[in-house]
Amino acid sequence: MKNAIIMAGGKGTRMKSELPKVLHKILEEPMVGLQIRTLKKAGIERIVTIVGYRHEDVEKELAGQCEFALQEPQLGTGHAVMQAKQLENETGTTIVANGDCPLISAQTYQKMLACLGDADMAILTAVPSDSKAYGRVIRQADGTVAKVVEFKDANDEEKAVREINTGIYAFNNQSLFAGLKLLKNDNAQKEYYLPGLVEIMLAQGKKVIAIPASNWEECEGVDDNTALAQAAKYLKHQINSHWMQEGVTIIDPDSTYIGPDVTFGHDITVHPNTYLYGKTVVEDGAEILPGCYMRDASIKKNETVGPFCVRKG
Repeated sequence: MKNAIIMAGGKGTRMKSELPKVLHKILEEPMVGLQIRTLKKAGIERIVTIVGYRHEDVEKELAGQCEFALQEPQLGTGHAVMQAKQLENETGTTIVANGDCPLISAQTYQKMLACLGDADMAILTAVPSDSKAYGRVIRQADGTVAKVVEFKDANDEEKAVREINTGIYAFNNQSLFAGLKLLKNDNAQKEYYLPGLVEIMLAQGKKVIAIPASNWEECEGVDDNTALAQAAKYLKHQINSHWMQEGVTIIDPDSTYIGPDVTFGHDITVHPNTYLYGKTVVEDGAEILPGCYMRDASIKKNETVGPFCVRKG
């Protein structure tokens, strides 16, 4: 069984909003919904979303898409994963993802599962242009993980390491839940932190590996509205580039917004200042003139739409 746990319980104070952070939208899709979509595309069969702040709102938004577990009070990342008790007796593998990291690709999750192999824990790492105060991943000579050290606890040599812990993991599921039983909260915050599993597993002779992400941008979390806009720009570019490579003529990609579930036929032209969202379907030969907004719409074969048209399914 391929499982996933999404940590989505936080408020997101820096968003300056009463809306739970994971429900803030990118291309009109909630961040956590993008995560679920990507995990399923990667072959994940069972997803448990850990909810907390205004959990009723998150559960309503995601109803039918996943299972839920409530983290209350919120006592750290390790404590969040502990709440997914419905997975405790499962075999197979488990991805642990962050609900505010919506840009991780299905290919990256697939790579993590493929590389996990006989290891017990895999850490997705990245090398950002500025490693800032991220936790560092320190490797053994053979490339396996020696430890993960928080920046504030690192010595000068460790701070010079540029490979950082993204906070996204893959586990052998039984090793994960066995390790969680040994996780301690002996820190100033009295919280349980998931990176503590590295030390626990290594002490038991288990194998911990590090898997580099193909690019840093997909690993960046969304902590405020500036980061939200940057994430939307990144995803828009990825989606538009994909469809242009598939033959769709997008006159001005910078002013064209296409959601992740929109589909196109062939010989289609999309003009500037156009917004296509939801499960909109654009059939062969269609032309979408400037200034159109479509959500869950159906654009028929050889149809010309617009300009300045609003259509909702």
